[in-house]
Amino acid sequence: MTNLRFLLSLITKENDYQLEQAASAQSAADKLGVNLEILYADNDAITQSTQLLRAIQGDPAARPNAIIVEPTGGTSFPQVGQAAAKAHIGWAVLNREADYISTLRQSAKVPVLSVSSDHKEVGRIQGRQFAALLPAGGSVLYIQGPSETSAAKDRTTGMQMSIPPEIHITSLRARWTEESAQRAVESWLRLNTSQKAQIDIVAAQNDQMAVGAKRAFEQVTDLVDRERWLSLPFTGVDGVPKTGQTWVRTGLLTATVIVPTQAGEAVTMLAEAFQNGAKPPERSFTTPESFPPIEKLHAIRSNTV
Repeated sequence: MTNLRFLLSLITKENDYQLEQAASAQSAADKLGVNLEILYADNDAITQSTQLLRAIQGDPAARPNAIIVEPTGGTSFPQVGQAAAKAHIGWAVLNREADYISTLRQSAKVPVLSVSSDHKEVGRIQGRQFAALLPAGGSVLYIQGPSETSAAKDRTTGMQMSIPPEIHITSLRARWTEESAQRAVESWLRLNTSQKAQIDIVAAQNDQMAVGAKRAFEQVTDLVDRERWLSLPFTGVDGVPKTGQTWVRTGLLTATVIVPTQAGEAVTMLAEAFQNGAKPPERSFTTPESFPPIEKLHAIRSNTV
C-alpha cells in the first residue's frame, strides 16, 4: 500500500498554538508513514475554503486521502466537508462545533470526525483563576477572540459560568494574534472610559493576545500609569510548552490554561481508519488544565496582598 497523503489546513502561522498543532500532526505523520502537507489560511476563511476546494477538485491522482482542518472564521465548512466526502477524501474538523459531522458520517464511505478541546471548560478554568487571584472581587480586562468563532464564544460562556458575581468583566476583541490584541488595547486606552476603569487583572483567550496586551501597556507614556498596569496579573490560554508555559515560569504571564493539541490525534485516528478499518469516534475531546494549578494561584495572590 502506498503511503497515505493527508492535508492539514490551519488558521495562521502567526500563532504559537497553530504552530504546535502543525508540529503535533507532523510528529504523528512521521511515526505512521503518512505524507503530510500543511497549509495556512492567513486568518482568512475565503483563502482557506479556496485552498481546500483546490485540493478536493484537483487531479484525482494528487488528491489527499484525508483533510484535517481547523476552520478560520465562523464556518466549519460543511459544504467543503461534503465535497471532500463525495470525492472519497476523509474529513476531520479541529477545535470547532461541527453539527453536520453526524449526518455526513451516515453517507460517507471515508472516515469523518471532529477533535476539539472542551472550550467551555477552558473558560471555566480561566474563571476559576480569576476567582483565585481576586478573592475579594474586582475587575478583569478580558480580550476575546473573534466573535464569530465557537471557541471564543464557548470560552466566554464557560468563564461567565465560573466567576463569582463580585468579579466584573470589561471585554475587548482581537483575532488570536499578539499584534491584534496590542492594537485593541491601544485603542481602548485612548478612550476616556479607560482612564476611569479600575482593572485588577488583564486576561486574554490565548497567550499571545495576553502578551500583546502587555506590549500595549509597555507603551504607556506616563511612568506611574505604566508601572501600575504592568504590575497586574496577566493571564492567557493555550499553554504551549515553549511559549505560554515558559512565559508563566519567567513571570511574563501569571497563569495560562493548557489546551492540548488535537491535530496529531486526528492524524492518528484517520491513519488507523484507512490502514486497519478502525471506526473512529464521531467526536473526541481533549482535557484542559490550569497552569499553574489553581491552589498555587491562591498562594501567589495571598503572598502579594
